[in-house]
Amino acid sequence: MTSETSARLLGFEPAQSSPTELRPHASEDDVQSVIWSAYRQVFGNDHVMSSERLTSAESLLRQGAIRVVDFVRALAMSDLYRQKFFYNSPQVRFIELNFKHLLGRAPYDESEISEHVDLYIQQGYDAEISSYIDSLEYQESFGDRIVPYYRGFATQRNQKTVGFSRMFQLYRGRASSDRANSKKATLTAELARNSASPVRTSTLGKELQGVTGGAREQLYRVRVSQKARGVAGGRAPQVRLGVQEYTVPYEQLSATLQRLNKRGSQIVSITSA
Repeated sequence: MTSETSARLLGFEPAQSSPTELRPHASEDDVQSVIWSAYRQVFGNDHVMSSERLTSAESLLRQGAIRVVDFVRALAMSDLYRQKFFYNSPQVRFIELNFKHLLGRAPYDESEISEHVDLYIQQGYDAEISSYIDSLEYQESFGDRIVPYYRGFATQRNQKTVGFSRMFQLYRGRASSDRANSKKATLTAELARNSASPVRTSTLGKELQGVTGGAREQLYRVRVSQKARGVAGGRAPQVRLGVQEYTVPYEQLSATLQRLNKRGSQIVSITSA
């Protein structure tokens, strides 16, 4: 996950840093934490009023009659989810949000969008929602007990690094509601071009875009902490590397972040050089 410091410098609130899991013999506080985490994730940070809550599904989860994955499915299949994201959104935007809410990542390419458009046309709403939750990707990432979370900022197995920059287009922090921004698809153009947009920030964007070739190029210092590594075959103990720094111009910032993320580096901070 993106660290709190670097997230705020990049212009958004940090994503949840650890998964919310409903363990056996959970307390009432633990169950409540899972319930609210699921509402926040599936409904894209949009406010859910008390009268709108799925109290029956909450009760079944509390009793152990359904699993977290079943509760997530109930939320996404609900009339409330349809009202917030299906009825008033273009189909491509609806699919973008399904990827974000249910798999915790952005679509990788146009073929993923086309596949889900065809699925909806041929089999309908329920099949579209179930295709995410019943997928091997969902099971490997979240299983039956973990609430989906935004994992597009961290390199994981079988995850393309282009998803890193695309998550910046879809996620602007917990203060941003997906329903308020659901009128237009975000990734249509870059998916069609099979390209990735640079990381453009809300706090630094104007300053970065204002740099021109006539002045000294604005540089940024990226500090990272590398994950532990060891000798192949496990013949030597793992050694944790210290913090490293990279100085890069703005136009190379996005590519550098993606490269470091692919290596498994943890971004500690991004500051002006």
